[in-house]
Amino acid sequence: MLFFEFSTFLFLFAIYVNAEWNTKDFMKREHSLIKPYYGSGIEIPFWQFMGSTIVTPNYIRLTPDLQSKVGAIWNSVPVNVRNWELQVHFKVHGKGKDLFGDGFVIWYAKERMKDGPVFGNNDFFQGLAIILDTYSNHNGPHNHQHPYISGMVNNGTLHYDHDRDGTHTQLAGCEARFRNLGYDTHIAIRYEKDVLTVSTDIENKAAWKDCFQVKGVKLPTGYYLGLSATTGDLSDNHDIMSVRLFELDLPDDPQADEDRSNILPSATFFEPPRDHVEDPKPSSLSGVKVFLLMLIGSIAIVACVVLGIMFYQKHHEKKMKRFY
Repeated sequence: MLFFEFSTFLFLFAIYVNAEWNTKDFMKREHSLIKPYYGSGIEIPFWQFMGSTIVTPNYIRLTPDLQSKVGAIWNSVPVNVRNWELQVHFKVHGKGKDLFGDGFVIWYAKERMKDGPVFGNNDFFQGLAIILDTYSNHNGPHNHQHPYISGMVNNGTLHYDHDRDGTHTQLAGCEARFRNLGYDTHIAIRYEKDVLTVSTDIENKAAWKDCFQVKGVKLPTGYYLGLSATTGDLSDNHDIMSVRLFELDLPDDPQADEDRSNILPSATFFEPPRDHVEDPKPSSLSGVKVFLLMLIGSIAIVACVVLGIMFYQKHHEKKMKRFY
């Protein structure tokens, strides 16, 4: 009996120690965005928005389903957490059935509130971009369909080639059909011991599914979280319902005390680069013009055949008259 009580005590003590050990694994309120969004007045605590962004009681709309819109929202507090997981509840939807775009990006970047050509942020950025690209009109040769999720780490020297969906600078990616769904859609970005893992919950199963994982990713501390979106000739509503950043408690991390505040973002692995090959220029001829040209060509060929037959018959008749 005494042994049983002692074993029970050890078991409960182990649970208690484990619970105490993981007290740091919690949501960071200053880096999270949840309802109700407003603080005092129309400001959102710890966040600033720009462009076409509007804030409603139920969601933050980065862009409406209209052409040529740009919107963004940025956290105003730098993230000094070494290991973290970011979970974003979002919704991308619009009236387009076959044509829609362009998409949105989740940023962990050195500079914030910068307008630019990369889904509403500046090019040659420093940091991490997780790109949810919905542009349905393929830009150049691909081996994937859209929507498409990809990751990019930039030290400030890389150009994001929007015309090629950034496939020559991406870490990795996966197809993810998250648009126009009738249920909640989520994405999780986990950065743990220099391993970047991106997962999705877009199948209404309340479970994470791996999109990609890349090892050897080094990110500085002190960068900012942000989300931005754009529309061009094609459009969509890009809505954010919540953003939650969790600090991960990893007591066995040998680099937990390493100063990462002044390093440059880097990654030891990139997908094989793809040459920038220009798309063939589309023909300036319309479908009607092509049809007319083909019709005229066919008539010309038939006329040539008829004339050839007539010429042969006349030549044959002359030969027969000379023979008789």
